[in-house]
Amino acid sequence: MHPATHWATPLGVLPVDRAAITKLLSLPFVAENPAPFTREHGIEVHLPFIQRALGDVAIIPVLVGQATPQQVDQALHLVWGGPETAIIISSDLSHYLGYDEARAKDIGTVAAIERLQREPIGAAEACGRHALYGLLERARALDMRATCLDYRNSGDTHGDKARVVGYASIAFEYAQQARLAEADRKLVFDIAQFMVRFGVEKGRKPSITWRALSPSMKAQRASFVTLTLNGALRGCIGSVSAHRPLHDDIAESAWKAAFGDPRFKPLTAEELPAVKVDVSILSQARPIPVQSEAELIAELDPDRDGLILRDGRHQALFLPHVWGGIPDPRVFVRALKRKAGLAPEHWSAETRAFRFSVESFGQSDTPDHP
Repeated sequence: MHPATHWATPLGVLPVDRAAITKLLSLPFVAENPAPFTREHGIEVHLPFIQRALGDVAIIPVLVGQATPQQVDQALHLVWGGPETAIIISSDLSHYLGYDEARAKDIGTVAAIERLQREPIGAAEACGRHALYGLLERARALDMRATCLDYRNSGDTHGDKARVVGYASIAFEYAQQARLAEADRKLVFDIAQFMVRFGVEKGRKPSITWRALSPSMKAQRASFVTLTLNGALRGCIGSVSAHRPLHDDIAESAWKAAFGDPRFKPLTAEELPAVKVDVSILSQARPIPVQSEAELIAELDPDRDGLILRDGRHQALFLPHVWGGIPDPRVFVRALKRKAGLAPEHWSAETRAFRFSVESFGQSDTPDHP
């Protein structure tokens, strides 16, 4: 922490929230020392943008150093606040690689951040990795989703392309409140419908060339596509965890829901006019720390929680809309066990449970059992 009460820029003076600083200084690993700020510009570089965008607001300038992810998470928890609080984590990405090598490395780093994963982010990927690790801990705990708004490196200016530095702007938002823009929702829906229709009409998977896409469409996301016919399930396939851009995941999920769900025959031309398509975009799954079925049942939030159960080679998932057909948590859990190929009463030391939330939209009321 810095002992200053104000920070000055050419745009004016910003007050420091000294009450928040005092709160942070109560942590045993936090100290007040101006020396580390002398040659560090990772805070100052953001202040003019804050002043222009937010006006005369109080700031809490913090240097992280070699703090652990858990320590950063603790500090963030103390000052997180509500909608009146904006958290900025400042870090460069790769340093002094050639343009193409840097871009490839940085795109991998950005993808990991969008998946809320630390790996493979090390010193070569982000110099501010310790602060970033702590943010990822907090983001997972709060069920957030991350979207890269833009990526550039210094070679994209008039700089030398032989030795560049990478930069990205990545926004974090609560998954339960996050919503795609209407144009992106329409595109997601169009992709899913196109994959289904093309497969029925041509009998093969299309080859798609993606053109200008929004940041949300390029973000790493897990999705499910559900097909219904006359109110009954006709196919439901998706990704349990994010491992590719949303546009690719939607296309693959829609194709498999129509032609690769082992519970159903491939969709036919006769069925196509009546089939309805629904899409779910999943948040990062979070472990539920329970030791028994009873504890799991008590932890669940009906109508909001999607649930994944794993036990050895057995795994199954229910999307949140399944609560509409199975509102009782005990019945819900046991139905998911049966879907995983386990006995309804089964629970072992290897049983693991994970929850997630979804952004869902589509053509119909979704069926009881995806």
